[in-house]
Amino acid sequence: MTSLSLWGTIVNTVAVLLGALVGVLIKGVVARGASKQTAAANTADLTSKRTLSESVMRAMGLCVILIGISGALKIQNVLVMIVSMAIGTAIGEWLDLDGWVNRLGKWIERRLGRGEGSIAEGFVTATLLFCVGAMTVTGAIESGITHTHTTYYAKSLIDMVSALIFATTMGVGVALSAVSIFVLQGTLTLAASLVAGAIPALVTGEIVATGSLLVVGIGINLLGVTRLKVMNMLPAMFLPLVLCPLFSLLPI
Repeated sequence: MTSLSLWGTIVNTVAVLLGALVGVLIKGVVARGASKQTAAANTADLTSKRTLSESVMRAMGLCVILIGISGALKIQNVLVMIVSMAIGTAIGEWLDLDGWVNRLGKWIERRLGRGEGSIAEGFVTATLLFCVGAMTVTGAIESGITHTHTTYYAKSLIDMVSALIFATTMGVGVALSAVSIFVLQGTLTLAASLVAGAIPALVTGEIVATGSLLVVGIGINLLGVTRLKVMNMLPAMFLPLVLCPLFSLLPI
């Protein structure tokens, strides 16, 4: 733990830079040796890389699930979490947050991805992958309110592996996405820090615990077991602000 609220964002930014730079180096080495390989060998090598990347991402998924469970078990009132998840998911489904995010991503790709070369393609693809998602928001709230950065540490490992893989095909544009990470996550974290003093510690704990349950959902998605629309569950994180005072008045 560190008192610097932006520490998790800084770690995430550096992790993406390192992963992308290693990927660019690997791309250069492969390119120099490409002329010595047959087409069949190239295909086999690509298949091997894809299998390796999928295995590593699933391993990261298991780690994310563990982190999410450890945070969710700190819940003080499980009824608050249950009601928050039920109502929050209903709100998210009604607003179709997952659909909005996907449409936003496609719009950005259409606006910036065409005719701009591989650098723009790598930047846009990586920015969407690293910045658009529930983990970005849950990590910002955790870092800004409690000054703990467990979610962003997990996200950093996942993003670093992903950046390495993407950079081997898309090049240095992936590294530029680190700027987007720092700006977006830093802004969200600072915003959370500004309101932290006005939120009681009990409510803060319920918010973080509910967010940790969403992180478990992200880990399940990484395993490829199912495709949970975690973005549609995101409103559940904010409902403890209302439900905790309400439940404190009930004789339960």
